[in-house]
Order: sequence, then C-alpha cells, then structure tokens
Amino acid sequence: MRTSAGTGEPAPRPLADVRVLAVEQYGAGPFGSLHLADLGADVIKIEDPGAGGDVGRYVPPHQHGEDSLFFEAFNRNKRSVSLDLGHPAGRAVFEDLVRHSDAVYSNLRGDVPARIGITYDALGRLNPAIVCCSLTGFGMTGPRAAQPGYDYILQGLAGWMDLTGEPGGPPAKSGLSLVDYSGGFVAALALLAGLHAARRDGRGLDCDVSLYDTALSLLTYPGVWHLNAGFTPTRTRHSAHPSLVPFQAFRASDAWIVVGCAKEKFWRRLARLLDHPEWAEEKHSYGSFEGRRTHRDNLVPELEKLFAGRPAATWIRRLTEAGVPCGPVNSVAEALADPHTAARGLVAETSHPYFGTVQNLVSPVRTGPPAAAHRRAPRRGEHTAVVLAEILGYDERRIAELRSGGAFGD
Repeated sequence: MRTSAGTGEPAPRPLADVRVLAVEQYGAGPFGSLHLADLGADVIKIEDPGAGGDVGRYVPPHQHGEDSLFFEAFNRNKRSVSLDLGHPAGRAVFEDLVRHSDAVYSNLRGDVPARIGITYDALGRLNPAIVCCSLTGFGMTGPRAAQPGYDYILQGLAGWMDLTGEPGGPPAKSGLSLVDYSGGFVAALALLAGLHAARRDGRGLDCDVSLYDTALSLLTYPGVWHLNAGFTPTRTRHSAHPSLVPFQAFRASDAWIVVGCAKEKFWRRLARLLDHPEWAEEKHSYGSFEGRRTHRDNLVPELEKLFAGRPAATWIRRLTEAGVPCGPVNSVAEALADPHTAARGLVAETSHPYFGTVQNLVSPVRTGPPAAAHRRAPRRGEHTAVVLAEILGYDERRIAELRSGGAFGD
C-alpha cells in the first residue's frame, strides 16, 4: 500500500481534500457523486425533509422504510444532512456549508438550479472558488430546459432505441440506464475539471451538464458518419457491428457467445481455427475488411453453421487459445460470479442495520491502492449534527435551535 512520505501512514485517498454538497436524488446524480465519494471526497447529501429525502430511498422491490438496496447502490461512502433549503434558517445553514465546500453538485430540472439559487451567480459571493455543477435532463438553456428528463425518454430522443433490438422488431432500450450512468460520469468529470480551474485561478464556475448532451455525444462515429456522409444507422441482426465482420453474437449448440475480429490478424486466426485458412487469403472475397462487409450475407450464415456445432464453453476455450477476441453472453449472476470480478475487487461489503451485510459494486475508477473499507449509504439526516459541528463549529444549543425552528424539517 502506498504511504505518505516519511510517515509510514496510508496515503490519503485522491480526493480526500474535496468537499461536495450534493443536492441530488434517484440515479444519475448520485451515480456521478458516488465515484467522487469512492475516491475519498466528502460528499454531503443535502436531503429535502419535506420530500422524505432522496426518492431513491423508496424504490421497490428491495425496500424497507427509508432504506432500499437501490439507494445503497448509489450512495455508498456519503454523508447525509437533512436540510430545508426553502426555510430561511435552512438556507442560512446551506450557505454556511457553501463557504466551507469546494463544489455544489445537483441533478434537477434545467430551470431549477437558478430558481433555487445554487448556481455560481447565487453562490459565488459566498465562496468565490465554489464550483456549481448541474446535471439536468436537457441543460440549462434551449427549448427543452424546463422539461424533466429521464433515461428512457432520452434513449428514445437521442436515437438509441431506434438502433437497439433485432431488425423488424419494436424499438428497445438498453437493458441498463446507460444515459443516466454516462451522464453521472460526465458530471463527475466536469466537476473535477471545474475544481482544477478554480484552484488554479481562484474563481469558480458553472458546469452545465445534461443527459441530452451526453446521449447525443455517445452516438459517436455513426453520428459523424451521418453528418458527413449521409449514413443511416440501422439495427443489425444478432447485435452485429455496423461495418466489421464478424463482430457479433453467435449461437453455439447450447448458448450464445460473442466473437469479434476488429483486426485482420484476428480474422486470420479465426479462419485457421475454423479449418478455412483460404478465407484469410488476400485474393479471397473474405480476405479483407471491405470484402467481408460486402459479402456479409454469405459469410455470416457459414459462420453460424460452424459455431452451432459445438458447445459455448468449447468455443470460448478454443477461441481464447487461438487468440481470437471472444466471450460468453453471461447472465447478471454469471457476470458477478466470474473469477475476474473477484480478482479485480469489484464487490465490496458493508454492514447495514436492516439489510445486514450488503454487497455493493465499487467504482471502476482506479487511482492508487483501493480503499481499505467502504461505508454503507447514510440514513436520512444521519450526519446533520456531526457535519454542522465538525465543519461549521455549531454547538449543541445552536443545532437544537435550528432543529426546533424547522431548518431540518424534523
């Protein structure tokens, strides 16, 4: 384990000197700040007592009172402060926290951050270096700014559902809320870029991140092909790559596998393995990327027939030994049980007062040694008193006055 120079003590986590006030709820926003918390940032959830806190606390089916496994998935390693931002005393406490923080992070509707005063224009007077990162459905400008944005809706708007599924079938969304999660990653990146600039220049800024922008940007090369060459993306049979052949799912005799030849050397290896070395010869119609793309309708059925002749495990072993990129189409249970999942330390355990031992998926962002331990997601308002005493120096009498006056909504 890396240690601090000259002390022998474990080195602090990379973001141990960062404090983030997170006015967040549900999935996209909490997912972004989760990675900051896993990297050591002090992420303080500001939960609205009038709404019962983060709505993610109540997502079924694995839910009890104000606790849910959904909430646990997105809020590990954070602290919770119950605070009514609409109450004058609650707002005053929030502003005190802003003075002692590095960033205010939120995921609200695009017109809300300015309305409730959590943009740089509203908070810069309190802390000139504060970074205000807003992750919204459609951004803080444009004709859709005041509309709520949800992953399902964004997958439809951004063209994703039109591309997903089998040809001739109905539009389909991804099996995961990838717009939400990608938006969370983008927001975390934007916030860190803002912090870098603020520490360099001494002045904070606004980060205007949206799920819509994220979803459109993830169209990547098919979008660029369309903009510049009139390419029309379409669904492909068995999740085939739009131009690289073969690169798709194939049915073995007992299960599905994915085989991909993104380089000519992989195709040569596959051709030899399938006892058709002539397919890789330059003069053969399958001997080049373009040739295989042009003759896809002939080549793929031949490959399907060959792959259907043996069990998936046999193909995975033979393809791996031959150096051909491949993998099984796992169930979620199989993916979580894969030995590589354990080897990479992707599952952590925390102790919960209701759920007992909770297994959680840790952040894939790796910098330095992994965290020694993780904390469960907080109960609503669990850290109100300790945060206000630790960061703001409020004594018990002051906290009691705020509580009785309704600042915490209790």
